Amino acid sequence: MNAGTGTDAFIRPRTVAAPALRLVVFPHAGGSGSVYHPMTRVLPPTWDLLLLDLPGRGKRHTEPSITDMNTLVARITDDVLPFADGTPLALFGHSLGAVIASETARSLQALGLAPLWLGVSGRQAPGIQPAIRLLDPNLSDMEFVRRLTRLGGMPDRLNELPDFRDRFLQVVRSDLRALDSYRPDPEREPLSSALTVFASTDDALAPAPGAAAWAPETEGVFRRRLFPGGHFHFLADAFPAFTEALVAEIQEALGTLSSSSSTAGREGAS
Repeated sequence: MNAGTGTDAFIRPRTVAAPALRLVVFPHAGGSGSVYHPMTRVLPPTWDLLLLDLPGRGKRHTEPSITDMNTLVARITDDVLPFADGTPLALFGHSLGAVIASETARSLQALGLAPLWLGVSGRQAPGIQPAIRLLDPNLSDMEFVRRLTRLGGMPDRLNELPDFRDRFLQVVRSDLRALDSYRPDPEREPLSSALTVFASTDDALAPAPGAAAWAPETEGVFRRRLFPGGHFHFLADAFPAFTEALVAEIQEALGTLSSSSSTAGREGAS
């Protein structure tokens, strides 16, 4: 395993000795896993929450950012592998994180370790370019900050900390370059996992009507959830309700798994 991967890549808000499920969360461009820490207040106590930090930020701030999506997904797959140990596994990602989560799910499936459930938010389906390119990594700092602020993706009071601001913008630009390098194979096999797309009414980067285009990505159960708001609709006061919806989607997948297991058990006993 590569240095700086595996358990060192995750923020784990609590310790669960024998989890009923593991939920791995993949952050948005420029984000740290710590942004998703409030989820722990709503998740069932038997679920293990793993908040990923990508190279270049958070727990991995000393590692260089990765600007190639294939390389990034390979690294993240290494990070997740130790937790694909037979415990039901769910993956969720927002925006950049949606791409990484879906591609990591494919990598795990290729290894015979497909996750139970995949949740994606704030991203068009693979192979579909956003209708509006609001964020270009080559924009000037002033315009880049203006557009990030418009989307709601700027940390509070960032301009008061010039060194941190410059580092943050550098990380976001690297993440966007990784997205620009993303070229999914249109002929690849679909996932087997249940898939839920979380869309919002006013997301300019991932318009809600486009959520249906994710359906061919899986042979499993496909579901959509719609929320009011923009690209970061779930942050702040909306986080608990969003997490409750996410939990409900995973529990639906767990219920399907239990039903399938019961049916297989009855058939095997007959």
